[in-house]
Amino acid sequence: MRKKSSFFIVMLLSAIMLLAGCGTKDNSGSEDNTFKVGLEAGYAPFNWTQTDDANGAVKIGGNAEYAGGYDVEIAKKIADGLGKELVIVKTEWDGLVPALTSGKIDAIIAGMSPTAERKKTIDFSENYYKSNLVMVVKKGGNYEGATSIQDFKGAKVTAQLNTFHYSVIDQIEGVAKKPAMDNFSAMRVALESGVIDGYVSERPEAVSASAANENFAMVEFTDGFETSDDDTAIAVGVGKDSALTEKINEILANISEEEQNSIMDAAIKNQPAAQ
Repeated sequence: MRKKSSFFIVMLLSAIMLLAGCGTKDNSGSEDNTFKVGLEAGYAPFNWTQTDDANGAVKIGGNAEYAGGYDVEIAKKIADGLGKELVIVKTEWDGLVPALTSGKIDAIIAGMSPTAERKKTIDFSENYYKSNLVMVVKKGGNYEGATSIQDFKGAKVTAQLNTFHYSVIDQIEGVAKKPAMDNFSAMRVALESGVIDGYVSERPEAVSASAANENFAMVEFTDGFETSDDDTAIAVGVGKDSALTEKINEILANISEEEQNSIMDAAIKNQPAAQ
């Protein structure tokens, strides 16, 4: 009986080890032939939602809509370089990192900065864009002519929730810092209605906002916010120790700064007017 029992235990342990091995994840991307990319599809000109495939937009997985923008064009290049089919997974900003760490997506390509805080949880590729912080305000208002962030003393200012944009508002002395908002669409509505006097953004989004709404203006500063290089850079988010990192960096290395600017200019031009 002991001999038979021992044999049974050995076989059971072997089966458990085999099943465990089958479930091991190597963070190298989807096991199928897809490259699943998470983005908001609501941060023009980096990414947005539209109703058709005009200007190279990609259908959103499980959705009748399409995603377009700078991030989508970069995602297409990376997917091509990997030899995989691009799948866009529309995800709220706060859900992007959890979606990546849980394996729901293979990468975040969503205008995300590789901040020190985020690097604790995920890894990042080399940069695929670099910008600077500006303010979006009402055209003809009290703040359109500002040249320093300190010109916003007393102003009602906000930024997107869970971004470093919101933390830099504290650099403005005497500012009326308003609660952070979930997305840029909400901030544009708040600015239009006078709930806020301005919101912090990156230059491409501000150009996009002023192009989409003639009542908006972008304020660039000669005395601006203090930021780190990582704060103003944009990179691809990947899982910790992912085999994708090196492959993605090789692909990004072949996209020159001139080509990046050309893709961004086209994204600003092609964004839907509503966004």
